[in-house]
Amino acid sequence: MNPQVSIIMGSLSDMPVMEEAARFLEQMEIPFEINALSAHRTPDKVADFARNASQRGVRVIIAGAGGAAHLPGVIAAYADIPVIGVPVKSSNSLAGLDSILSILQMPAGIPVATMALDGARNAAIFAAGILALGNQELAARMKDFRSSLTRKVEEANESIKKIQYRYKI
Repeated sequence: MNPQVSIIMGSLSDMPVMEEAARFLEQMEIPFEINALSAHRTPDKVADFARNASQRGVRVIIAGAGGAAHLPGVIAAYADIPVIGVPVKSSNSLAGLDSILSILQMPAGIPVATMALDGARNAAIFAAGILALGNQELAARMKDFRSSLTRKVEEANESIKKIQYRYKI
């Protein structure tokens, strides 16, 4: 079985954020891989990975990086499949703003879909949505997932109704 999604991060320190993507892909039964690659320390490996990802069956790449956060953009420059960028608030970032802007401000022609700071779970949900376009079973699982979100809000409202305040109407 080949991975359909590749989760890439700049270093192991990004794993606590990026494992949220892995958990969602696991829940949706989507084959995936996880690797660390550095746009600055292993640029040849990054280029090689990005050029060959689709030939290995990868359909979407989720790339997380902190600080200057060049990894998603460099991957997008070489890859012929969608890249989803996850800005990671790291020890060397400016509260994550540098990571967000580095991923968000890509030049025309080299897009990276950019998630919120530390938004790896949403990156996986977005990747699953892309894959579901050509997979009815996955589309059904995604529909069930969305329905579960609706149920959680409805349950929250039922709980809120039970909370009493003197002036609550």
